[in-house]
Amino acid sequence: MTADVIVVGGGIVGAACAAELAARGLAVDVLEARGIGGGATAAGMGHIVVMNDSPAEFALARASRELWLALGSQLRGRDAFSRCGTLWIAEDDEELDAARTMRDAFALAGVRAHMLDGAALREAEPAVSHAMQGGLLIGDDAIVYAPAAAQWLLTRSPRIRVSTGCAVIAADADDTHARVTLANGERRAAAHVVIANGLAVPDLIAHVPLEAKKGHLLITDRYPGTIRHQVLELGYIKSAHHARGTSVAFNAQPRPTGQVLIGSSRQFGTRDPAVDMDVLAAMLARATRYLPGIGALNAIRAWTGFRAATPDGLPLIGPARFAGDRLWLAAGHEGLGVTTSLGTAKLIAAQMFGEPPPFDIPDANAFCPQRFAREHADG
Repeated sequence: MTADVIVVGGGIVGAACAAELAARGLAVDVLEARGIGGGATAAGMGHIVVMNDSPAEFALARASRELWLALGSQLRGRDAFSRCGTLWIAEDDEELDAARTMRDAFALAGVRAHMLDGAALREAEPAVSHAMQGGLLIGDDAIVYAPAAAQWLLTRSPRIRVSTGCAVIAADADDTHARVTLANGERRAAAHVVIANGLAVPDLIAHVPLEAKKGHLLITDRYPGTIRHQVLELGYIKSAHHARGTSVAFNAQPRPTGQVLIGSSRQFGTRDPAVDMDVLAAMLARATRYLPGIGALNAIRAWTGFRAATPDGLPLIGPARFAGDRLWLAAGHEGLGVTTSLGTAKLIAAQMFGEPPPFDIPDANAFCPQRFAREHADG
């Protein structure tokens, strides 16, 4: 055996799992096909946000955000960690009601959130359109430059060994060991293998239902102070989890560099990484509705990425095929991979060591990969 655990994938989720398992005293080999912090980790916004689309998601995001906040003081300048908060913008009375519902749910769980009326919204974010009616401010949400944070996590312990340009093409396990096969034919074994390579998971484990959701982002030149918080429209939640076809929603982030990062879009049924100019135009038109001056800013780059999504919107965290399996999954986090990476790592470690969950989850089976294996068998 080369290590106690092999982690397949060096994005933020794989890096978090490796760091947590190494902190538990295990020797960990990280195998990454390209470079550390690439893929969806490099393509995303790095928003650390509490979302409550479902009770399980709420519990995981809430616990994970607390882990990030505790870690924040240790991160380096290059990791660009900032506790800028999230401001959900309400365009009309219906969205204000939705914001109040969200505030009440957050309050019950001990998450600080407070409503802003129109005047308070304009004071908090002067660049936001005066047509907006108010918003909900989540002051403890944050941002981080996830590719750098992933690299940092992998330097936290001498028990972690990283191999890049190391593609895994097969994985299997028996009662005593787990094994991976590399593209060059080499075989490596360990007590456990954690598969955390996003959309490539189905290449290693059969019948894992992951769908690619393509997204666009654009970044501007440096305009310090344009916005102060991560700002999103309340309609983003519906777009993120329920819309089919192509959709756009306003989402903008102030980078510590003074740049503004603008999103977002969702497309299904494509793995083409090219920027779709029609989708990008629709996304920017949507952004202009909320930030009327955004069109005057100089854009310097646009790119795309692919979120790995499950049919029910919840990630796959746990034994890959059956209880007691030595192959583990940590994938399918869709747009919350950065936020929930640290919580995912805690869950994987607790299960591997036969411990109860490290935080309360309303449904203990909510993230169980076998929930889809059972559906496949029934079909």
